[in-house]
Amino acid sequence: MNFIMQKLPEAGDTVVVGLSGGVDSTVTALLLKQKGCNVIGVTMSMWKGDLPELPDGKKLRSSCYGPDESEDIAGCEKFCKENDILYRVIDVKDEYQKQVLDYFKSEYRAGRTPNPCIRCNSFVKFGALLEGVQRQGIAYDYFCTGHYARIVRPETGLWHTDAKPAMIATALDSAKDQTYFLYRIPSATLERVRFPLAELEKMHVFRIARENRLAAAEKAESQDFIPPEYFDALFSDKESIPGDIIDLDGRVLGRHRGIEHYTVGQRRGLGVSSVKPLYVHSIDAANNLVILSGSEDLNANALIADDFVWPGNVAPDAPFDAFVKIRLASRPIPARIEPYTAQKGESFVGKPYRIAFRENAHAAAPGQSAVLYIDGVIAGGGIIRRTDNDA
Repeated sequence: MNFIMQKLPEAGDTVVVGLSGGVDSTVTALLLKQKGCNVIGVTMSMWKGDLPELPDGKKLRSSCYGPDESEDIAGCEKFCKENDILYRVIDVKDEYQKQVLDYFKSEYRAGRTPNPCIRCNSFVKFGALLEGVQRQGIAYDYFCTGHYARIVRPETGLWHTDAKPAMIATALDSAKDQTYFLYRIPSATLERVRFPLAELEKMHVFRIARENRLAAAEKAESQDFIPPEYFDALFSDKESIPGDIIDLDGRVLGRHRGIEHYTVGQRRGLGVSSVKPLYVHSIDAANNLVILSGSEDLNANALIADDFVWPGNVAPDAPFDAFVKIRLASRPIPARIEPYTAQKGESFVGKPYRIAFRENAHAAAPGQSAVLYIDGVIAGGGIIRRTDNDA
């Protein structure tokens, strides 16, 4: 399938840029300003001040959600003032609480491993933030961020239709590619979204920042979501329920402190002694069990996923082949994707699909996303529900 790269903003276009205070978003705004665009910087305000100070005087820094938000906003405001850029802060606290924090906790307590960045992008950064911009009466031609990705359009219609929606393609810098996090953004939103760093490598972005003496060039890259040191505080709204840690044969190996503190593939912090390395194989939320196994038992040749999103809401009309990523850092694996018929007692969100890998996938965690790529372009994606190994 052939795809056409969509044009980037041009001189005279009004562009809203999502600013985080980091080097990527700051360079994005600078490049657009230098190009002659009318740039408006916006920053999300998410922090509610609801997490306590870390012990031993440690300070949470450079995360998406944390007390340093005010410092990030101050840095963005200073940058915009120095570069004659209009700047606004958009309050998205309630939506972030509902769509990201509450979702994150409920999924872990159900024995699944959620991805808060994917949730945040679809509901907050490319949702509530843009709604806030609209409420402030800001009209714009494009919304740009510092993500490493591209917007393309198919030359011919998808799946034997006439639909040619805006789609997300991988970036030039494969090491920094962030398309996995973006797959749930609706095509209707993507029509006016652009990623100016798509054709740049990270080292080039840093060079631009240093040449222009941007403060962001010296800032550490942000961590995703919230560091593990804060997890206990995040889950402190409900008491954890301890239970048994067992192996695949049902033998009790120890006690866990609450299933929300464990995820598939986890090795450290299990509190179990063994002659060989043990990993979390699965979590049985109904029976409050954490099941351990060796690394080899985490391999899967197929999985079932649901809650799919498709570009332009155009679902495939037949089984198809694609490359599949089951986490951001995983290597894309060739697979066959086809509709799955729910068995007795199973329930799904939307139409489920079975993904049969050409080679084993390792530690596919329920709650994470399976993102499908064809020719480097996202063809769809869904939420992993369970593995489905062939007999």
